Amino acid sequence: MNQNVAHIVYASDDRFAEILGVSLVSLYENSKDMDDIIIYVLDSGVSEKNRRRIESISKQYNRTVPQWIKAQDISKVLEMEVAVDRGSLSQYARLFVSSDLPENLERVLYLDCDVVINKSIKELWNINLHGKTIAALLDAFSSQYRANIGLKKNDVMFNSGVMLINLKRWKELKVEEKLLEFIRSKNGVIQQGDQGALNAILSHDTYCFEPRFNSVTIYHDFNYDEMMIYRKPPKGFYGREEIKVAVDDPVIIHYTTSFLSKRPWIIGCQHRYVNAWLNYKSKSPWKTEPLWMDSVGKGERLVVNVVKVLPRGIMIRMAGIAQAYIRPFKNRIKRMTL
Repeated sequence: MNQNVAHIVYASDDRFAEILGVSLVSLYENSKDMDDIIIYVLDSGVSEKNRRRIESISKQYNRTVPQWIKAQDISKVLEMEVAVDRGSLSQYARLFVSSDLPENLERVLYLDCDVVINKSIKELWNINLHGKTIAALLDAFSSQYRANIGLKKNDVMFNSGVMLINLKRWKELKVEEKLLEFIRSKNGVIQQGDQGALNAILSHDTYCFEPRFNSVTIYHDFNYDEMMIYRKPPKGFYGREEIKVAVDDPVIIHYTTSFLSKRPWIIGCQHRYVNAWLNYKSKSPWKTEPLWMDSVGKGERLVVNVVKVLPRGIMIRMAGIAQAYIRPFKNRIKRMTL
């Protein structure tokens, strides 16, 4: 493995091409110490116009032009309907990294499109995986989420938006085959979709890196004590100081969804690092494109607005009950009715 040449894979459809482009600008801007950055895009229908825009970013920074790889359709592969629990079906494309990427690759960094690279990618690229198949962020989910995918209450659940992958080990352990079999066994309905499947198979084969490598939105919407109440993570979660570093000095900012805040490409975002995203957008081929309208439905927006006017302590406890117990319970009922 060349420590100065990173191999990075994104997965995108046409709607998220702009978000991918902004992420790419941030990656190139802040990783100038890398000899090269090889990009692979698992393509779920990116238009020719947006492909050319993305390629122009690489040329602007004198980097290798991305390799476009037609994403596999999980429903067609399994010959069954696969439910989308979050995002779009294109997110399942990352399950096929071992069969879709070049055969000679031994390590790859997977990034969701909704991330901004705030510091050089070099440190993360060269992390010691300690014999594990992947390195990822330990996520703050309650034990009920683990139970729904066959895990014990203190097993690792990780956020799959930033994953450093040992592809050689992934292939040796036939991870792709295990993921497909798990999805098939659940009739295509899995809590958190592809991320749930990844957790079910790789929970015991994950090295949990420092949260500064994947600074998710809950770190910014809540202080540490509030987050413990809201998410109710199991024993072994990150300490207060580690989360503070992730907030104040992140390597990667991950604009995950949150009921308390909008994402930076949506009008009205007040995320602590919204200006970082807007700065990279201003350097992208989409710099003159307007921000998106909020697509949240009226009913959901009304509920959120009502919750937000409650005293903060009460709001966090109510949201915590919904997050830690009601959501996984609804998923369990959904599975039982199949």
